Amino acid sequence: MKYEVVIIGSGLGGLECAHILSRAGMSVLLLERGTQAGGCLQSYKRHGLAFDTGFHYVGGLDEGQSLHAAFKCLGLLRLPWQRLDADFDRVTIGDRTFAFTQGYDRFVDTLATDFPAERDALNRYADMLKQVDRSQFEALNPQSKKTSSLSALFETSAYRYLTETFRDPLLINVLSGTSLKMELRRESLPLFTFAHGNSSFIESSWRLKGDGSLIVNSLVEDIRSHGGEIICNAEVQELVEKDGKLLYAVCSNRESYEGDLFISDIHPAATCRLVKRSDRMKSIYRKRMEHMENTFGMFTVSLRIKPGTLKYFNWNQYVYKQPDVWTFYQEDGPVKGILVSCRIPEDGSEYVQQVDLLTPMTWNRCESWNRTTVGQRGDSYKAMKERMAGECIALAERFIPGLGDMAVGHYTSTPLTYRDYTCTPEGSAYGLRKDFRDPLMTLLSPRTPIPNLLLTGQNLMLHGLHGVTMTTLFTCAEVLGKEYIWNIVKN
Repeated sequence: MKYEVVIIGSGLGGLECAHILSRAGMSVLLLERGTQAGGCLQSYKRHGLAFDTGFHYVGGLDEGQSLHAAFKCLGLLRLPWQRLDADFDRVTIGDRTFAFTQGYDRFVDTLATDFPAERDALNRYADMLKQVDRSQFEALNPQSKKTSSLSALFETSAYRYLTETFRDPLLINVLSGTSLKMELRRESLPLFTFAHGNSSFIESSWRLKGDGSLIVNSLVEDIRSHGGEIICNAEVQELVEKDGKLLYAVCSNRESYEGDLFISDIHPAATCRLVKRSDRMKSIYRKRMEHMENTFGMFTVSLRIKPGTLKYFNWNQYVYKQPDVWTFYQEDGPVKGILVSCRIPEDGSEYVQQVDLLTPMTWNRCESWNRTTVGQRGDSYKAMKERMAGECIALAERFIPGLGDMAVGHYTSTPLTYRDYTCTPEGSAYGLRKDFRDPLMTLLSPRTPIPNLLLTGQNLMLHGLHGVTMTTLFTCAEVLGKEYIWNIVKN
């Protein structure tokens, strides 16, 4: 059978593309190398508890906000979302704690209480974030004749913007302190990436009552109801080109699948390697994809908590030893910054059963085990993980005293874990590194040199649940046209 669309990889970008295109009436096949769909939205179970591998919260779901229309189209608003507290993010630096409050005006008022001399600057900052919210989809408007107002933000340094806008170094660190959900890197981070990664959460912030598999299962169910097919244990080994177009995908299950159009949700460099012979894909493009840098990965500690010992907290807590949130992960020594997040109790009680601790981990810190596989990395690797887990727990105890004693067990993962389970190069948490110094080279278009091969996912423009959804819309616009996608965005 020949399909109109063959999608490679079932991460969020692949699933959302499959949903939108099958919903539009196209025949869609999604191929997944693993035993289950989901990518970094997958969860795993231990002692009857489901632990997330990547997803923790999302922003902008209220009607009229940035993600509402897309999630409505994708059927994801029906999931059990719970709004976080008004103070949805809290940042502890040293012995002081600061709050991020939902709603731009309240956001400014809350921080201006601690930094009264910076109120005017905070208002200008909030205006910039609102502009990002309003303008992020304007390139999809088929009637728009103006160049996107966001291009300048891709070419601006986030760190330079903050240091030129605000005078208080502590406030700069506070504003950056909720940004473990991106790679804070002075040398490269574009202002747009920073702004996009913060703005939607200020609109409104939400947790899912359950694990990320709820998102995956919802999308999978809809894709199949629209006539789409999903095949797991089908790793694509080659994309075969003839006369300048892809014809079919050769898979590990000894099957080949024909398609009119192919969409890759895997790393662009890995995509290029699948096209073994091509008249269209020249070596200069392949080398560009191979040599682009990846963002850092994450070290995670998932704790099982004794029943009835820790009350649920309906916000995300960031904890830092000292105000160096832009550089701490590049320094040697113990862990200096973490995100503490907990799962909504699903048994109706007020006590949590699990807590996640996350801290950035660069590839060089685990590269010595590069040639090992899960379960076969040796005692030195286990010792490293236990040491880092202890450091994360000790830092979290600044927020939750006695957390270590509340835990009855814990599970850890490193960038190597993510690499092996999700096939993500270097276990990168946020895909390819975007660089304000060279946006044309690091911000990828969905288009490739092969006319019927498109890209999607976090490696293109933006990462995270919100960013990948936005990128998905741009990919699907290449197939269905801007007008079709614009109607989704505006409705």
